[in-house]
Amino acid sequence: MNRAYADLPLHYGKVPPWLYQRMGLLGGAIVEAIVLEYGRAALVQKISDPAWFQSLGCVLGMDWHSSGITTSVLGSLKLSVNKKSAELGVYICGGKGRQSRETPNELLKIAHATGLDGNALVRSSRLSAKVDNTAIQDGYQVYLHSFILTKEGDWAVIQQGMNDSNGYARRYHWHSPSVTSFVEEPHSFIYGRNQGKILNLTDKQAAATRNGIVNITKEKPERILKEAKKILMPAHHEVRAGDVNLKRLGSVLAAAHELEHIDAESLLLLEGVGPRTLQSLVLVSEVIHGTPSRFDDPARYSFAHGGKDGHPFPVPTKTYDETIAVLDNAIQKAKLGVNDKNEAIKNLHKAAKRLEQDFVPNNNFNQLVQKERDESWWYGGKTVFGDAKPPAKGNSQLELF
Repeated sequence: MNRAYADLPLHYGKVPPWLYQRMGLLGGAIVEAIVLEYGRAALVQKISDPAWFQSLGCVLGMDWHSSGITTSVLGSLKLSVNKKSAELGVYICGGKGRQSRETPNELLKIAHATGLDGNALVRSSRLSAKVDNTAIQDGYQVYLHSFILTKEGDWAVIQQGMNDSNGYARRYHWHSPSVTSFVEEPHSFIYGRNQGKILNLTDKQAAATRNGIVNITKEKPERILKEAKKILMPAHHEVRAGDVNLKRLGSVLAAAHELEHIDAESLLLLEGVGPRTLQSLVLVSEVIHGTPSRFDDPARYSFAHGGKDGHPFPVPTKTYDETIAVLDNAIQKAKLGVNDKNEAIKNLHKAAKRLEQDFVPNNNFNQLVQKERDESWWYGGKTVFGDAKPPAKGNSQLELF
């Protein structure tokens, strides 16, 4: 698929500093782990997948379906990843509003440092913005433009537009290896005649191309969009059983809480990590190592670290910090050639996947969510509304799926 998009309910309000800082640390560690294990091209490919990106936002503690995932995840990643760009060979440019207009200058600076063709990168940035904001007349006004680049020249673009009339935002994803022309099907669902290589859509030599784009805008949106890979998030804020693949979630919980499913060597390497942190690490492991088919229910990843608005439960900051520490320790050792802990984290995902084959979930989803809420205070639970409080009544043990 050349291009994909996600429709998300509009959410407003700032991410609290206690979460934003942790998002940068964990998100940066996940990016670094992917680059170390699979390379920079694989990272860019993952970022171009809207379901994977949404899953990343969920595992970082953002509201599972909100438009705010885009701005907050990209903002926190830009701060953390760009500090290590010289080492990682990955750069994140642009952002929301005024920051998006700085993208050309940022790309030219990177090109000067890496030897890439800066003018071509700027052209790609501008044309992707033009297509999503002008050539596609779907009612969404683009206000965020982020350009993710590797030192080899692979790139992904993430843009987000707002539609005030329906209360939704739409996020657009691009992947450079799939873009052979910005005029003819730069996305999988845009149709038009190939008028040759276009450097600037406003150039007087591009009249035929502009006419082709005008024809595109006359198509009905449902016809234009029907071929795109897409995810549509529901309007309800809470996480419901129908939003989650219960078989997959159940296998994650079983792997983390019934330790016999994890091989003894991995448990030894992760000694001292409790079941609640293992639950988070299993989901983080899948974000790093999972294949694209694993991310069609992004809400499942909110069971790693909850959500800032308390859905499905408050963010367990102590668990979050332990997850960051374990992953960062594994990465630092891997840089020295000691990959044992990295393999142990990968094995968590493998254990859950093995369990999934024969796993039969029960009907305890709502009780599970309530249990996480009741116990959140013990793990330093926080929301934008304040700290989690102990439940009025003692919580009985629950059979997790």
